[in-house]
Amino acid sequence: MAASTTAAVLYAATVSVPPQSPIPEDAESKSHHLKTGGFRNPWESWSTIPALTIVRKMIARRLTGKANIPDTTPPTVPVRKPQFLPSRETPKLRATWLGHACYYVEFPSGLRVLFDPVFEDRCSPFTWLGPKRYTEMPCDLKDIPFIDAVIISHNHYDHLSYPTIRQIHQQYPGCHFFAPLGNKKWFADSGIHNVTELDWWEERELELSPSSNSTEVTAVGDAPSKPSNILARIGCLPCQHTSARTLWDRSKTLWGSWSVESANSKVYFAGDTGYRAVPELPKEVDDHGPEHAYPHCPAFAQVGQLRGPFTLGLIPIGAYDPRFIMSPMHADPHDAVKIFQDTKCQRALGMHWGTWVLTEEDVMEPPKKLKEALKRNDVQETGIFDVCDIGESREF
Repeated sequence: MAASTTAAVLYAATVSVPPQSPIPEDAESKSHHLKTGGFRNPWESWSTIPALTIVRKMIARRLTGKANIPDTTPPTVPVRKPQFLPSRETPKLRATWLGHACYYVEFPSGLRVLFDPVFEDRCSPFTWLGPKRYTEMPCDLKDIPFIDAVIISHNHYDHLSYPTIRQIHQQYPGCHFFAPLGNKKWFADSGIHNVTELDWWEERELELSPSSNSTEVTAVGDAPSKPSNILARIGCLPCQHTSARTLWDRSKTLWGSWSVESANSKVYFAGDTGYRAVPELPKEVDDHGPEHAYPHCPAFAQVGQLRGPFTLGLIPIGAYDPRFIMSPMHADPHDAVKIFQDTKCQRALGMHWGTWVLTEEDVMEPPKKLKEALKRNDVQETGIFDVCDIGESREF
């Protein structure tokens, strides 16, 4: 019977600049940077809708009866208590969905990464106002045995939470945070300085070194041995979205998708992203029909070509209705399958659904539409691109 003391090993994180991986020819122009400061989506697949216009249109839909009001009456998404590994030993890549866009990934190398953690009841600047969970958090932060790195896709409240980030920093002081350009100041203002911010296509090497007096025992009767360094390459990659913490700072900080590679496992975290902009169409119209060949974001194919294939993709499938408002920034399940194929992920899990009502689709619609999209694209409906229960772990 195994008896590991790996949990007692303390690691120190070092971040360095690795040799540059290949980047697209158009990346050097940094066309996503605005000369006046801030960032933009530099593709025909993007359509800018002012934030106040979005709010106005969504309210108008409610008042005129056009909006669907999702029913969150239980049962909705099953929630189970996660079974995290008690040590850093695992023969396979392991991913646990903790709701919305939050995944905890355990790499066979021993690396432990948390993506877009929000452990609060509301995704809002207020504790008393804003979208409230209709599914419970499956665990507390204190239930997670190790967090070496936290990856943040962008600064929207359903992806970046001040109370959660502060608690992680206090509970896991050796944890290093990674975020897109412009977000480091937010962390510094929050009292957190072990942060690396990256532009699209930039990478860093993360090395976790055990303390000088650390030893580990892997099985009963084994002599103590020196634990090995843990190495990872972490890269910020493009996606199609925007950012804001208020009504006055839209697109002032960058958004991004991410790659995390350690040993022989590579994870693609798509963050929060759209794939193409769809105009307002009659409700019964299928905007994925061949007659609706709208421009799609070319960045995902570049990611697949230059950083793929990936062992696992974590890809958003929810918060997409109404399409004429949400499609530039939020993928629906059909878009998600295209992103999966473009980025050359071998397997994928869905995210960005099942937690807060942010849009108008029924809460259990995304996994149903995902199966339809997989079938349409000649991908088997289960076993390739799946959805989990909240708190469920999958191995790859």
